[in-house]
Amino acid sequence: MRVIGSQAATVLAHPGAFALRTLKAFRANQGLLLAGAVAYYALLSIVPLLILTVIALSQLIDQSELLQTLGRYLEWLVPGQSSAIVGELANFLDHRDVIGWLLLATMLFFSSLAFTVLENAMSVIFIHRVAIRRRRFLVSALLPYCYILCLGLGLLLVTLVSGSLQAMGEESVEFLGRRWSLGGVSGVLLYLLGVAGEVFVLTSVYMVMPVGRPRLRHALIGAVTAALLWEVTRHVLVWYFATLSQVNVVYGSLTTAIVVLLSLEIAATLLLFGAQVISEYERAGRDDWAGPVLPLRTG
Repeated sequence: MRVIGSQAATVLAHPGAFALRTLKAFRANQGLLLAGAVAYYALLSIVPLLILTVIALSQLIDQSELLQTLGRYLEWLVPGQSSAIVGELANFLDHRDVIGWLLLATMLFFSSLAFTVLENAMSVIFIHRVAIRRRRFLVSALLPYCYILCLGLGLLLVTLVSGSLQAMGEESVEFLGRRWSLGGVSGVLLYLLGVAGEVFVLTSVYMVMPVGRPRLRHALIGAVTAALLWEVTRHVLVWYFATLSQVNVVYGSLTTAIVVLLSLEIAATLLLFGAQVISEYERAGRDDWAGPVLPLRTG
């Protein structure tokens, strides 16, 4: 309890110094380079992962409703490009009968790549844990597939809840001779559901991916930090692509891939930065915390 108090006291007493040290440590750990690797493999993983998830869940939920929900929340991850991804998913689902065991195994392999690279990137940021405790190979091998299963169950739950909220938006309340539509309330609740889901997913990533389980409080601090930064960045990206961007002129038919990769890299940067916040918070208040930030060394 005393350690937690000293950590919070250190950060609250020197918020500027904590933020500056976090930025320096993120740079020393080559955060942008790690984020680029995570984004690249996430680009390879996202379509196979979504295909497998939608094929599995379409056995339980109407396909159109599932794709509609998926498109809504993909907009949080790849602003402005969710319709293109959902269109490709729908086209693939129309020809799902061509999927063989080899293709299924290939999609399973590629859908796990991003999680494997993310785990390695987290190991760099939480190097002070890895030096003490290492994760078993079998756990690292099975972790991505367990996480994919959990994400699928989460998507199922979100689809059911969002469907109920949309149905509520079509209703109205009559009071004192006046009628008020619940459409606005439904929209607010859908937005809050998305934010809550975003914080929950980030918290689960910070709890599972690094070696050693961090405190839930620490994971929430990193998740809220990353979620708030992403919300601001996401709205800026939507505005930029809608008003100023000329990326379609420069890249032509590659526009969708470039925009998705850029969005994923920014999201991966903020995801790893949230992890860096947790790492620095864990070490705040220690005798060596105020020392210089040393670059990552291997060998």
